[in-house]
Amino acid sequence: MQFVIYTALILLSYVIGSIPFGLLIVKLKTGKDIRNVESGRTGGTNAMRAAGFWAGFGTAMLDIAKGAVGMLIARWVSPEAYGVHVLTGLAAILGHNYSIFLAERDTDGKFRLRGGAGGAPSVGGAIGIWPGALLIILPLGMLTFFTVGIASVTTMAVALFAIIVFYIRASLGLMPWAYVWFGVGAELLLIWALRPNLKKLFTGNERIVKYSLNGWLKARHETKETK
Repeated sequence: MQFVIYTALILLSYVIGSIPFGLLIVKLKTGKDIRNVESGRTGGTNAMRAAGFWAGFGTAMLDIAKGAVGMLIARWVSPEAYGVHVLTGLAAILGHNYSIFLAERDTDGKFRLRGGAGGAPSVGGAIGIWPGALLIILPLGMLTFFTVGIASVTTMAVALFAIIVFYIRASLGLMPWAYVWFGVGAELLLIWALRPNLKKLFTGNERIVKYSLNGWLKARHETKETK
């Protein structure tokens, strides 16, 4: 019976994580299909590109929420099943990255699941584990985003922040060591999803968000060069 409950919690978290808020928000605001814009992902950064800052912000907040909800449900139903909590959090990220609601066939006829890169639900899962993460990981993630201005770097950074925070708390006996593996698993899933971006990052061709300090400096430099 416990196995059935644990499996149901993980599947529920995957389904919640699969809700493509970015696609819905952009569609309602502009009529566009976010999958046809820039990277084609459904996360907050691409929603910002497709429909402006507030669409991106709203998408990011809802994606964080769906990462937290599955984790909170799992912790409520099975408070001591720490490994299940970790798997539940990772399932939400998988749902976000490979949404069951965004199944399609590509130009070669191959079946695939579309979605985002997983940064926001990773933050949500961390908050679901320890609400105090909201006051550490989210501000650090936003600082990274609005200074560096590279979404892929920010996405990978939030999982790294979770690893560090949870490692420190586990070392102090404030939480089970199992939760550190949530951060490690999330980081691996994010890196896997961002493989194309990493190639661009290493060649210096990765997109820089215009709303960031780096984006502003780049635009200013380009303006000077055209004068």
